[in-house]
Amino acid sequence: MGKLAVYKYIGFMFLIVTVIMSAFTLFGLYGGDSDPTHNTISALLVYLLPVLIIGDAVLLLYWVVRRRWHWALIPFVTILCCIPYIRTIWQTGWFSTHEEGQPGIKIATYNVAMFGRETSGFKSEDILSEMKSHQVDILCLQEYNEFSGDKDNTASYKEYFPYCEKGQQDMIIFSRYPITATKNIPFEYTNNSAMWADVNVEGKTLRVFNVHLETTGINRTLHQAGKMQARGVQIENNRLFEAIFGNYTFGMIVRAGQANMMAMEMRESEHPILLCGDFNDVPYSYVYNTMKGDLVDGFQECGKGFMQTYRGKKPVRIDYLFHDKTLKGLNYYKTDINYSDHVPVFMKVAL
Repeated sequence: MGKLAVYKYIGFMFLIVTVIMSAFTLFGLYGGDSDPTHNTISALLVYLLPVLIIGDAVLLLYWVVRRRWHWALIPFVTILCCIPYIRTIWQTGWFSTHEEGQPGIKIATYNVAMFGRETSGFKSEDILSEMKSHQVDILCLQEYNEFSGDKDNTASYKEYFPYCEKGQQDMIIFSRYPITATKNIPFEYTNNSAMWADVNVEGKTLRVFNVHLETTGINRTLHQAGKMQARGVQIENNRLFEAIFGNYTFGMIVRAGQANMMAMEMRESEHPILLCGDFNDVPYSYVYNTMKGDLVDGFQECGKGFMQTYRGKKPVRIDYLFHDKTLKGLNYYKTDINYSDHVPVFMKVAL
């Protein structure tokens, strides 16, 4: 009798965990609609979705092994509800359109991290060679550095991209097609910014947005903490956690404001839009949903596999290429070159 009671107690506890896990997962799915300025906790749940979905899968397996099909329905239905989210980070590629033989233009976005601040110009030249090999027509760079020592990077790039427009701070758009208009979009109280350029592609004007949203601030906090500890200053773990959490939530709120600003700017466009850039935010978040709006996420349309664009310890997709619904994505992919803490992302679209 004692063993049976323990067995039932364990099953009951697993049921409670299943319900709680499912509830948090579903709240996380709708967290992307919550402006973090007003509902920070709900918005934060989006970042836990991968862990929550794995937890749901483990609980589904548990109930299947126990043959408790009615309880297995809870995590099963929850995982089904997560399919739209899963599609933003992983694609089978079964329905992708192959680009061979189809006319279109190739767009690339890359956060080059100031080319590592090296002075020889080697990284800049190697990245340009990479873009040439992929036959890129429009290139959006973030954290761009115009000079590497005495090397003029912009002049070197203009040999292949004859047209370019430099934005506020570290933004630039290179193009093999004429640029007819441009606008810088500075963000208040930050070095981050955005810009757009109207590109005339064989008589059709496309408005290309290049965006670099606010960073999370975690790496900066850890770097500052490391410098303090190196000087012999003791930092309590709870104080460090509070600093990280504070910077993360602050960055999330700032990005939300920047995304709202960009959404209004894009609504005013009279031309089809190509949106490129480093959002510093994950798929399905408030920033992602706001920036995407009525646009098409190129990865969801014609990507394949798992898309990780940040090379750091966090395996996340934070660099994006979206396009207007009047355009058609043909191919979407990344290359794993190691000149930055990001990787370049490419997309070919048919006009």
